[in-house]
Amino acid sequence: MDFEAQAQSSDGSSTSSKLVLYSFWQSSCSWRVRFALNLKGLSYEYRAVNLGRGEQLSPDFERLNPLKYVPVLVDGAVVVSDSFAILLYLEEKYPQKALLPADLHLKSLNLQVASIVSSSIQPLIMLGLLKTIEEKFGPEEQLPWAQTNIEKGFNALEKLLKNFSGRYALGEEVYMADVFLAPQVSVAFGRFNIDSSKFPTLARIYESYKMLPEFQASSPERQPDALH
Repeated sequence: MDFEAQAQSSDGSSTSSKLVLYSFWQSSCSWRVRFALNLKGLSYEYRAVNLGRGEQLSPDFERLNPLKYVPVLVDGAVVVSDSFAILLYLEEKYPQKALLPADLHLKSLNLQVASIVSSSIQPLIMLGLLKTIEEKFGPEEQLPWAQTNIEKGFNALEKLLKNFSGRYALGEEVYMADVFLAPQVSVAFGRFNIDSSKFPTLARIYESYKMLPEFQASSPERQPDALH
């Protein structure tokens, strides 16, 4: 698949006036961006990158993201990869429905939650790493590895959010912390069989996420490349 040709026309401009999101339905990093785009009311074109078939490894996709990961956002001549970078770009370029509050303390807490998820949990349970663990140590080691690392991060998040959470992670508004937490909690409680009763704060706010139309629309099973 010629991803680069999709992203740009012959004159170097975007082929669409819309934002373009390169995504994979099961990617929690892509899910964060879909959730944020929905919260901000931004329409976008969805372009599927099938990680199962290795489409992210193609030379065309590598030109969009040298790290060969989804998601990638194309906004005209601007190409941004990495979900954290994409979300910060969206926050600056499209300030409607701000995901980072003006209050400095609250803003720092949002960024701390986002960092815990994006650097201390999600990279340790990536499909590629789990496959490597299976190859080196056996398939029975995958789940304990994932559960140990998820629970370590979730224990920290429980303590961090205990005195600040409301309906959502940091009060009564949906912020960037929620954008990172919602997919990660869903994956943890579902795919990795984490006991939700160990994390009452996360379990409670996750119930609030499930009621949000923007979260529902961003969920993996609702994506055009989902396997049903």
